Amino acid sequence: MVGCMGRWEPNALERLQEAAMALFLEYGYDRTTVSEIAARAKLTERTFFRYFTDKREVLFSGSEQLEKLVVDGITTAPKSMAPLDAVVAGLEATAPMFEQRRAHARERQGLIAAHTELHERELIKLARLTSAMAACLRERGVPQNTANLVAEIGIVLFKSAFERWVNGSKKHDLAHYVHATRVDLRLVVTGSSAKSSSTTPRKRARSPGRPGSASTA
Repeated sequence: MVGCMGRWEPNALERLQEAAMALFLEYGYDRTTVSEIAARAKLTERTFFRYFTDKREVLFSGSEQLEKLVVDGITTAPKSMAPLDAVVAGLEATAPMFEQRRAHARERQGLIAAHTELHERELIKLARLTSAMAACLRERGVPQNTANLVAEIGIVLFKSAFERWVNGSKKHDLAHYVHATRVDLRLVVTGSSAKSSSTTPRKRARSPGRPGSASTA
C-alpha cells in the first residue's frame, strides 16, 4: 500500500519537503535520514530519490526556479536600463516566490548557517546564479568584465537584501529590501551619508547620468 502511495500519491515533492524540514527541526539535520523523511511523508525512499539526490538537496530544490526568475527579469528589462538596474529588476522578480514561503525561508536559513556542508552548497548555488546573471548581461551587450563585476555586485545585493527580509517583519517583501539595499550601495559608492533606505518608500527614478533610462533605485 505504501509503495502505491509512493508512486501515485499527489504532491509528493511538497510532502517530502515539509517532512524533511519538520524532521530537521525536531531531531537535527545530521540525525535525520532519507528513510525517515520518506516515512514521515508516507512515501517510499524510491520516490524520494526521484526528486532528490540526497537529503541536502531538499533544501535547494528551488534553485532552478530562482535562477529562471532572475534571468527572465534581466532579459525582459528595458534595453535602456543600466546593467546593475537590470540585475536589480531580476532580483525583485523573485519576491512573490519567496513571499509564499517566508517561514520556511527563515528556518532554512538557520539550518544552512549551522551546517558547513549546507553553507558550501549555498555558495555553489550563488556562484551558479552569478554566472547565469553575467551570461544574461553579456547577451544584452554588456562587456564581459563589466558583466562579471555587475553580477558579483548583484549577488552581494541579493544576500544583504535576503538577510534583511528573512529577519524582518512581514510588512515588506523581498523586492522592498532589494530596492533599499540598492540605494544603500549607491550612498556608499558616492560617499553620501543618509538615513538607511530600508525605511523609505520605494519609488521609480531615472538612473543618474543615463537620460531616458529606467531605474528601480
